[in-house]
Amino acid sequence: MTSHTPATHYAIVHEKTAQAVAALRELDLGAWLLMGRETLEMADPSLALVVGTTVTWISAFIIPAQGEKVAIVGTYDVPNLQGTGNFDRVLDYVGSPRDALLDTLRQLDPQSIAINISTSDKMADGLTTGLYLKLQEYLAGTPYAERLVPSDRLVSAVRARKSLTEVARVRAAIDTTLALFERVGQRLQPGQTEAEIHGMVSAWVADLGLSMAWDAEYCPTVHNGARPIGHTTAGEYRVTPGTIVHMDLGVKQDGYCSDLQRVWYVSRGAGDTPPAELTRAFETVVAAIQAGARALKPGVAGWEVDAVARKVITDAGYPEYLHAFGHQVGRAVHDGMGLLGPRWERYGETPFMPVEVGNIFTLELGVEVPGIGYVGLEEDALVTDSGIEWLAPPQTELFVI
Repeated sequence: MTSHTPATHYAIVHEKTAQAVAALRELDLGAWLLMGRETLEMADPSLALVVGTTVTWISAFIIPAQGEKVAIVGTYDVPNLQGTGNFDRVLDYVGSPRDALLDTLRQLDPQSIAINISTSDKMADGLTTGLYLKLQEYLAGTPYAERLVPSDRLVSAVRARKSLTEVARVRAAIDTTLALFERVGQRLQPGQTEAEIHGMVSAWVADLGLSMAWDAEYCPTVHNGARPIGHTTAGEYRVTPGTIVHMDLGVKQDGYCSDLQRVWYVSRGAGDTPPAELTRAFETVVAAIQAGARALKPGVAGWEVDAVARKVITDAGYPEYLHAFGHQVGRAVHDGMGLLGPRWERYGETPFMPVEVGNIFTLELGVEVPGIGYVGLEEDALVTDSGIEWLAPPQTELFVI
């Protein structure tokens, strides 16, 4: 894992804060108000983007569209906030942050104040109920109580539009993941259990000083042959000739994630070729991902991209996949608000968000082949002015063991 100096560590915080100021102006919002306490244990996801350090006591961070950026923190948290170099003023308090908060709002006088509450985007829903009630208490009797608005669009703009530095870090995590897949292909052999393969890859990642992009118990997800799929614990299903091995793997490197899926056919021996039904399924999955990629352009709604890929699968006679075609990747493996998914209630407003330049999406789907296994692929792509750039070469040929 790359080691960063404090200045390098906070460089992304400064980038994202500048992005936030620009987004506030673009969205005609007066200020962004974030709050936190004991953030080592439970932190608003946006704090890592524009604060970059933990706090202990009730704290408020105000980023205005115009004017000084202000942090209001308990006395002993002041040096850490000053060390970020990200706030024009760091105000301390002992008893309550209320007076400093109200004084700051009077000075800035924002006509709208975005706070992190959302019914659709988990990344914009970081303000806890308790702190929301506390904020209402602080603002009671002031005009600012009526100026609170959800920050969904703001958080999406800041989190989902990746800076050049962020793209570089995602690329590095993807490169590491591709190297791991290469090692997997060299080591797979009949008789290995999912648990053994999972343990092997986990040890490699640990040796690199990295962590998994999601729960280590389920990452990598390994499916040997025809067995139930999902975010499952690796079990005792064995690598079996005539079936496939499917793996979903992502690492977190320098604070950013990858998320890719690959599939291998386990040969029965010399001269054996993949069964026709497997080849057809694989080619259909590749075709659906490529069709979705062609539809992925700035300004298109996420559900429209999903519909293109989904139609390729169903037109080929396969059942539709039971998830979104793609999610965003960044600081979290499921990052950002926009989703390439169907207009299902469980996804809220996320499928309606327009695709934007700088978004990084997974493109993922699969079909099951009875008696052989789950043919699932997942690729990572950066949205550009004219379409997409693959961040890893897509798998377009079935790997054979």
